[in-house]
Amino acid sequence: MFSGGPIPLAPQAFGYNRQHFFMTRPMTQDELKQAVARAALDYVIDGEIIGVGTGSTANFFIDALGPVKHRIKGAVASSDATAARLRSHGIEVFDLNAVERMAVYIDGADEITASGAMIKGGGAALTREKIVASVAQKFVCIADGSKLVTMLGAFPLPVEVIPMARAVVARKLTQLGGQPRLRTKDGQPVLTDNGCEILDVTGLKIHDPKALEVQFNAIVGVVTVGLFAQRGADIALLGTVDGVQTLKF
Repeated sequence: MFSGGPIPLAPQAFGYNRQHFFMTRPMTQDELKQAVARAALDYVIDGEIIGVGTGSTANFFIDALGPVKHRIKGAVASSDATAARLRSHGIEVFDLNAVERMAVYIDGADEITASGAMIKGGGAALTREKIVASVAQKFVCIADGSKLVTMLGAFPLPVEVIPMARAVVARKLTQLGGQPRLRTKDGQPVLTDNGCEILDVTGLKIHDPKALEVQFNAIVGVVTVGLFAQRGADIALLGTVDGVQTLKF
C-alpha cells in the first residue's frame, strides 16, 4: 500500500499503453524527459498555435519541436524563459491576448495523480501556466514516471503571492495546516515574471485537490496556487523503463 510517494508503474497500470520504445538499459531522468518530449509531438496539431509550459521537460519539448516548427503557426509561452527558448528555435511567439483558442497545451508537472490533478510551479511560472492552459482544448502533461503519485503534497506546493501580502498569506497558510517558506535564491526572494513572490508550502497531504485549490485561491493576497485540479491534465505521457506510457483522464 502506498502513502503518497511515487507509484511504481506497471505496463498495464491505469490503462497505460506501451509505445515508442523499450529499454535495454536504465535511462537517466533527462533521457526519460526527452522521450516524453518527443512523444508529445504526436499531439501537436498542424497549422495551429500551441501552448508551451515552463521547466526542464518543457525545454526538451521545445528542442524537439524546433526541427518540425514548420508544422505549427506558432506558440504561446507560459514564461519569459520559454518565450526566449522558442524564439531561439525560430518559433513565432504570440501574445495570449491575440489568441482566441489553442488546440493543445503541453507542459510538465512536479507531481501528478492517476486522476490528472497536478502540483506545478517548481519553475516559478504557475500563474501564467494556469492562464495559458485555461485557453487550450487539451492539456498534455509530460513527465518522467516518478512524478506519478497516489497523493499530492510531498512536493512543496507553490503559492504565488503579492509581495506586500507575503506575511499575512503565510499566517493563513499556517492556520490551514501548511508550513510556508519563502522561495529564495542567493539570499533574495525569487520573483516571478509577474513581479510576485512564491511561498512553498510543505506538510500537506492533499486528499481533495479541487477543494484545496479553491480554498487557497480565496486567500486575499494570493495570485494563484500551484494546484492544477480544477483544470487538470487530459493526457499524461510518462517516461518509464518500459517506454512512454499514456494515461488518459
